[in-house]
Amino acid sequence: MQLTILGCSGSLAAPGNPASSYVISVPGETDVVMDFGPGALAAMQERFDPSAAHVIFSHLHADHCSDFPSLLVWRRYHPTAPAEQRHRLIGPSYAPEHLGRMSADAPGEQDDFTDTFEFTTWRAGQPEQLSGLTITPFDVVHPAQESHALRIEDAAGKVITFSGDSGSTPTLIDAARDADLFLCEAAWGATSEGKAEGMHLSGKEAGSIAREAGVKTLVLVHIQPWTDPEDVLAAARTEFDGEIILGKAGATFEP
Repeated sequence: MQLTILGCSGSLAAPGNPASSYVISVPGETDVVMDFGPGALAAMQERFDPSAAHVIFSHLHADHCSDFPSLLVWRRYHPTAPAEQRHRLIGPSYAPEHLGRMSADAPGEQDDFTDTFEFTTWRAGQPEQLSGLTITPFDVVHPAQESHALRIEDAAGKVITFSGDSGSTPTLIDAARDADLFLCEAAWGATSEGKAEGMHLSGKEAGSIAREAGVKTLVLVHIQPWTDPEDVLAAARTEFDGEIILGKAGATFEP
């Protein structure tokens, strides 16, 4: 299993770094795109086929899904490489309405994307099988309705956990338990002190969760463009003495 960061900027895209979007690849299987924030489609075109991938969403804030309407245009209307089959889309229960309204032609309308995607809703704790992967959603704490951390395990038993967006909660420790690779958001910078509760994590909190969960490698993501990532890294290191990496667009990992 290989994970590629298309972009991991927090809350909005940054120069050279799209907002949250990742591709998980298993040899011989269809790629899986995890979240699809602004700038993701352009980045995807450089290394992957947008017409040949499943899509999963941790939640549906704009910085995690707003390139989806453009993906539909590519899959439906590309003159030489449109999607040749329906792929799966897994996400919150209201994804058909939310994404359909984003993709519609007029106010009050809803685009029906079932011509190109087959939709399944997450159920907390219930695994989904997709492209040789077992993907289990965990409820987390975030203002977006039905926000999830995602635990992804391949046939060899390697585990990637993606925190999604979340405030501090014990379910993140459960989701990341013994993970080989933990992609954890750190949108609040070095510390959450003085920041809104139940929304995001800091570098210090990401490090604490990684330590308590016993992960092998922590990758810090969803750091906002106005934040110094080195400060976030230093804060995480006060809590976690394992390998810590600052996520960057284009980086690849094989846990």
